[in-house]
Amino acid sequence: MEDKNFEITGDYRERDEWKPFTKVIAAPNEKVAEERAFTVIGSKHRLKRNYIKINAITLTDGE
Repeated sequence: MEDKNFEITGDYRERDEWKPFTKVIAAPNEKVAEERAFTVIGSKHRLKRNYIKINAITLTDGE
């Protein structure tokens, strides 16, 4: 199965404020893309999942 590109937008908690993020993630479906977003953001910023909010997941063209 071929991976598709998903654009994921949301917010993550940094100290006392929420900061927006946008990531493009290659995954076979939306659920896997969401899990990978949690993994990437959480790992990079040392955050637990309850400090990451995903607002939208959209399928992008083959860009």
